[in-house]
Amino acid sequence: MTSLPQSTERKMGLVIDLDTCVGCHACVVSCKGWNTENYGAPLSDMDAYGAEPSGSFLNRVHSYEIEPEDNSPAQIVHFPKSCLHCEDAPCVTVCPTGASYKRAEDGIVLVNEDACIGCGLCAWACPYGAREMDSAAGVMKKCTLCVDRIYNENLPEEDRVPACVRTCPAGARHFGDLGDRESAVSQLVAERGGFDLMPEMGTRPVNKYLPPRPKDRLNGVRPRTATSTSEPLASPSAGATDSQSFFAWLDRALEKI
Repeated sequence: MTSLPQSTERKMGLVIDLDTCVGCHACVVSCKGWNTENYGAPLSDMDAYGAEPSGSFLNRVHSYEIEPEDNSPAQIVHFPKSCLHCEDAPCVTVCPTGASYKRAEDGIVLVNEDACIGCGLCAWACPYGAREMDSAAGVMKKCTLCVDRIYNENLPEEDRVPACVRTCPAGARHFGDLGDRESAVSQLVAERGGFDLMPEMGTRPVNKYLPPRPKDRLNGVRPRTATSTSEPLASPSAGATDSQSFFAWLDRALEKI
């Protein structure tokens, strides 16, 4: 099994603002494009224009419709999700070949595709569903934080960020060193009350999410999936604060994915 570094020099990661994400999927498209054309093996697409298309994506956006109980207009919440580059990454420690590993210099979790045997144990171990088996290549794929961009001195400085961050038209995605309390991303997390996704799993994800601002907090609503016609997934807990209700609902909603 693969071991994790005791500590990392930096904790490079993403901060995603749920208040400003508009669900345009530009991050998904740019991620697919960059990682297909540059780093590692291309991300596969099978029967892309046929009746049953399939393929590999490293970044996805889940959208939910929130239906207020007072019959006011429904609200859409967009939730981007990719690898969270956890400090205690279970996908690394479960890997039998050492293909999955966490870098000591920046904390980024990567896959050595030459060593990957496609067993799928890392996908089974990841509580966030952030790993993708590329059926065409027979290896596991995941977000790399665009390591071939962020350190590339041949690129203009403004382009040395992950493709998803560079392309986001709403400015909902931020990149930096979350191990540095003085960094812009760390200060943003502190100011806005950034939170971990499913902290109860004990993985200590580096990536953080920023909650909706007060105008968007979901108090007294009945969430359901945007495409579902069934009963609501859950209702916020009575007596909980707006933000606590949102986080509790979010955990329950993600369990349905």
